[in-house]
Amino acid sequence: MPASTLRYYEEKELIASNGRRGLRRTFDPGVFERLGLIALGRAAGFTLDEIGAMMSASGPQIDRKRLSEKARELNEKIRQLTVMRDGLRHAAACRAPSHMECPSFRRILRAATTGRIAAPPSAAPGRPG
Repeated sequence: MPASTLRYYEEKELIASNGRRGLRRTFDPGVFERLGLIALGRAAGFTLDEIGAMMSASGPQIDRKRLSEKARELNEKIRQLTVMRDGLRHAAACRAPSHMECPSFRRILRAATTGRIAAPPSAAPGRPG
């Protein structure tokens, strides 16, 4: 893991070093478990602030209600991505003279227009993707 990531996690108080050996920080072995929890939380879509709220000096205090909420969010994202995947496959194989003449493509377009298919947060206008 890059040193810059470790420094950033220390700034966010997600981990703590126990000293230095020369220019290198040293960590207790328990930090590896915390780094694993951070990686798992990030993979599940939690922000570092959300992960930090679940960490304490005595160990993780994982909010089961928040886990259930995140699982529901992931289910919705999976549904949206499934619709998009199926729509893209259809659009790639559609025999209509133009995609705008294809009823299936028009349904997907309406879903995107009404927000039922949403862009990921990193693709929002004004934010680097």
